[in-house]
Amino acid sequence: MSDKIFVFDTTLRDGEQVPGCQLNMHEKIELALALERLGVDIIEAGFPISSPGDFQSVLAVSKAVKESVVCGLTRAVKKDIDCAAEALQPARRKRIHTGIGASDMHIEHKFRCSREEILERAADATKYARNYVDDVEFYCEDAGRADHAFLARMVETVIAAGATVVNIPDTTGYCLPEQYAAIISYLMNNVPNIDKAILSVHCHNDLGLATANSLAGLYAGARQLECTINGIGERAGNTSMEEVVMAIRSHRQSLNLHTDIQVNQIYGMSKMVTRLMKMPVQPNKAIVGRNAFAHSSGIHQDGFLKNRENYEIINPHDVGISQSLILLTARSGKHALKHRLQKLGYMPTQEELLEIYDRFLVMADEQKEIFDDDLRTLMGEGADSSNQERQLELEELTVVCGKGKPATASVSINHNGKSFKAETTGNGPVDATIKAIDEVMKYEVKLEEYLIQAITEGSDDLGKAHIQISMDGAYYYGFGSDTDTIHATAKAYLDALSKV
Repeated sequence: MSDKIFVFDTTLRDGEQVPGCQLNMHEKIELALALERLGVDIIEAGFPISSPGDFQSVLAVSKAVKESVVCGLTRAVKKDIDCAAEALQPARRKRIHTGIGASDMHIEHKFRCSREEILERAADATKYARNYVDDVEFYCEDAGRADHAFLARMVETVIAAGATVVNIPDTTGYCLPEQYAAIISYLMNNVPNIDKAILSVHCHNDLGLATANSLAGLYAGARQLECTINGIGERAGNTSMEEVVMAIRSHRQSLNLHTDIQVNQIYGMSKMVTRLMKMPVQPNKAIVGRNAFAHSSGIHQDGFLKNRENYEIINPHDVGISQSLILLTARSGKHALKHRLQKLGYMPTQEELLEIYDRFLVMADEQKEIFDDDLRTLMGEGADSSNQERQLELEELTVVCGKGKPATASVSINHNGKSFKAETTGNGPVDATIKAIDEVMKYEVKLEEYLIQAITEGSDDLGKAHIQISMDGAYYYGFGSDTDTIHATAKAYLDALSKV
């Protein structure tokens, strides 16, 4: 059995079903080409019959993608399959993904028919799709709750009808890893023609087990992984591509599996999906969350500084992240403080470090996180200036915007007791506001992350803005809150800039 795992990405289809994550045609093409560069084997571009826009997007992706297989989803309905075949017609390599429910729950309460009728419809749809393409994938929906013997009959039936790949979805995220592995093992051992097709894992994250279930299914014999970037998808999401790919890579000797994913592009791909689909990644998200390679505990920082592998099983460079972060807080130890001081050019003796550390803890308790400028103050540089004087204060912000017109932002910023003003236009109120602040500050910074969260409920709720910027390889965070989200954004951006 081959140890190659085929990666089937459904960010453009299952991922796009998340409310607020819809993409236009140009964005779908941009993501599809990036997925192709990433090394994705199959790109599920959409559900062509669902809307004219989705049809056109699948058609456009089919024209743009050259190496990856382009796939279109259908129900086990002839008109769906006709529509998908038309949308996929320009694709150099194409696949139709059709299917029907496999569990008694779906058979009785969704389709309201018998098992035998379901098998007949499954076979007919597969044969019909084979009239258009040589590569047909069949999904046995809700396979995670299906009767094993009936599921085996369905898999055998669709393979005999011409399916090249059979998808075994845990549609509701119900299974435990051992249960899902048992389903794959049962099919591998009880479907006579199983050698004529590839089994595929498609797991949802309703119980937080999508990655574990996918790995269990692959270990049991499935050879295709269905997933999305950042794990986005219906309800609690789909299997996260980056998590499974890096788990396989980290355990390649014991699993004896591999993918063709170019892992050094993972972080960039994650950021692109966040930007285009407006779906922020939680800070503690494995592999791509902003805290995935950040260390703030003194014990962890000490171990990390002695040897990175004490607390990191993945080198951040491998996934496209420039460096791990040592965050200085009241939980940090002397080793981390000394390391950061040395990076700034200070070489304290052991006795001096003890005295500095005591003052550091007092400052950290007050400010929560300590930045390089704070350390310079701690070491006596700029001690005449209070922390308040070093902060940037938003004195005034006026934004004017309307449909079809560029937004205009006017800002007044107090910097070290002096007022500075600027007015610029931008592509929307946030862009105009940030550009106006840049016009005042003249810093060469890059906006890495921008997130708005509601703190309270109601139309007059308080919004909190989180911003991450970078400059010369260093990262800075800023926070701001206001009932006006644009004002919250400006405050957060100034908070980050004040730490540069």
